[in-house]
Amino acid sequence: MKHLIDPTDLTVAETDGVLALAEEIIANRAKFADACRGRKLATLFYEPSTRTRLSFTSAMLELGGTVLGFSDAGSSSVSKGETVADTVRVVRCFADIIAMRHFKEGAPLVASQYAGIPVINAGDGSHSHPTQTLTDLLTIKREKGRLDRLTIGFCGDLKFGRTVHSLLRAMSRYEGTCAVLISPEELRLPEYMFGELRAAGVEFREVRTLEEAMPELDILYMTRVQKERFADAAEYERVKDSYVLDAAKMRAAREDMIVLHPLPRVNEIAREVDNDPRAAYFRQVENGKFVRMALIYTLLQWAGGNRPFDRTPRFDGDFAVNEMRCPNNRCISATEDVDQLFRRTDEGWRCAYCESRPAEEARA
Repeated sequence: MKHLIDPTDLTVAETDGVLALAEEIIANRAKFADACRGRKLATLFYEPSTRTRLSFTSAMLELGGTVLGFSDAGSSSVSKGETVADTVRVVRCFADIIAMRHFKEGAPLVASQYAGIPVINAGDGSHSHPTQTLTDLLTIKREKGRLDRLTIGFCGDLKFGRTVHSLLRAMSRYEGTCAVLISPEELRLPEYMFGELRAAGVEFREVRTLEEAMPELDILYMTRVQKERFADAAEYERVKDSYVLDAAKMRAAREDMIVLHPLPRVNEIAREVDNDPRAAYFRQVENGKFVRMALIYTLLQWAGGNRPFDRTPRFDGDFAVNEMRCPNNRCISATEDVDQLFRRTDEGWRCAYCESRPAEEARA
């Protein structure tokens, strides 16, 4: 049984295999029209989504399968207090694979422990978004012809941007990746991500303006400032318009630089940029469907007929169940009765669900 909860759950070879399969599907869609006939995808979306949910639905339908699920947790038994663990144990009776988006960080990880069928993380809070990462990787590969020796600028909300965290993790495994981190102080990358970049040997630097980064970039990854991630409305108002990409700034960029964005955008990319051939974000959306087709097909092939009712092994000696507490109120452990699991890192313990330092270490 294989799940995709974090982009590094797939090895580099497995990731490259999914990308290669996506390119094969693009070249010969008719070949895969019945690849998943008779199989069912459950889309469990506890948080609003347009692109990701429709992309998963379209992907499964193009593979010949069917789709069930919900796009609003309020219309499900979640509104009655049902836990993630119980929901997926019910849904596994009706489906062969699950795609879950949840506002609580770590919820898809909990789901993978109880579902007995493959679980795909379609975004969990501010934590991770691995299928967007696969979409980004496929777009970079098709636009730039490679995934190594690239300088990527990440601009905007680097603190809460799960797409940024996921793509940094994935790109850190390719040789010669260089990251330029462009954000206001309030939206800097979380400290645990700096630790991961150092551990992976990724060259990175922080800058405060787009202008000083543009001339050196192969890729500019824009993000919106996400109002829904802020507990303080005043803080959001202070930083919401920090960075706007327009035609004037694009003139400082290389002719072969590409602009990516996980969407939706608000005002961080001016409409005038849409007609620039370097604007790849709408091509990126279509790539998402093909890479999700490849992922669904691959995970179902790996699962075969195996539908165990036992919990899926996930944690090893690097994890511990102990008396420490996660202080993050956006973590699934804050609202559901799950084991308090922590992972050892070079910089101390981290919550297995959301990467936060335990309360005891945070006070030290």
